[in-house]
Amino acid sequence: MEKLYGLIGEKLGHTYSPQIHSEILKFINIEGHYGLFQVKKHNLKNVISGLKAIGYNGINVTIPYKSEIIQYLDSLSAEASKIGAINVVSIDKSNVATGYNTDYYGFGMMLNNANINIQNEAAVILGTGGASKAVIQYLKDNGIRDIIIVSRDPKSTNYKYPNDKIISYNDLNEINNCSIIINCTPVGMYPEVENTPINKMYLRKFKFAVDLIYNPSTTLFLKQAQEEGLKTINGLYMLVAQAVKSQEIWNEIEIDASVIGNIVNLLNRRIKWVKTLL
Repeated sequence: MEKLYGLIGEKLGHTYSPQIHSEILKFINIEGHYGLFQVKKHNLKNVISGLKAIGYNGINVTIPYKSEIIQYLDSLSAEASKIGAINVVSIDKSNVATGYNTDYYGFGMMLNNANINIQNEAAVILGTGGASKAVIQYLKDNGIRDIIIVSRDPKSTNYKYPNDKIISYNDLNEINNCSIIINCTPVGMYPEVENTPINKMYLRKFKFAVDLIYNPSTTLFLKQAQEEGLKTINGLYMLVAQAVKSQEIWNEIEIDASVIGNIVNLLNRRIKWVKTLL
């Protein structure tokens, strides 16, 4: 019997998730279908009950519902409870919907794959949404020295770590001695590819620029970081790694880590091929 999975979010025109999960399902030899559900905010309260009714096994959750959907779940995993955001829901045979955060694991795998050491380093996080919560928690759990959060409205930002500094984008010129800058906002994501969250002049203060966006593969943020001599990473490896972790949760299995790199390479080849046609 075919298993049913999917992705919910507000806008999904940018996503590679169906292709990624199709490749994972081939590897683990499971018949499954992965659908896309663009959900309006006022309908979010009906999503989980609806998916239960039609027999879905699990879903991924993306912008802007990673925190808001929690109130409609039956339970949370330990890491999701700590983070306060989820990107995976598993629906078991008893129709219990449990939220998990595999962004946490995917982000860590991405840093390890890129050989970026965060021990005793300082990081600047752009954005305060669900993705940033997973990133911040991972950094804190793995030896980061300092974190500075950049928000459009620092005074109204509800942030649970009082010792971390929260600044506005206008205060970026005050930052010194930080090696890593991480874009956790959707600014620059397809189709708004001419946008970037910060001015290029701020990037020269850093060694590494990480963008959780994967479409386009080189955002304007990363392009400008490269021009300033930074090592750059996009979010594709994280996307695939969190998807593999999602399938591990849904099917209660372990998947060889080599699958992540194989799918990343496959997607990069497809992206390059599409570019040649444009």
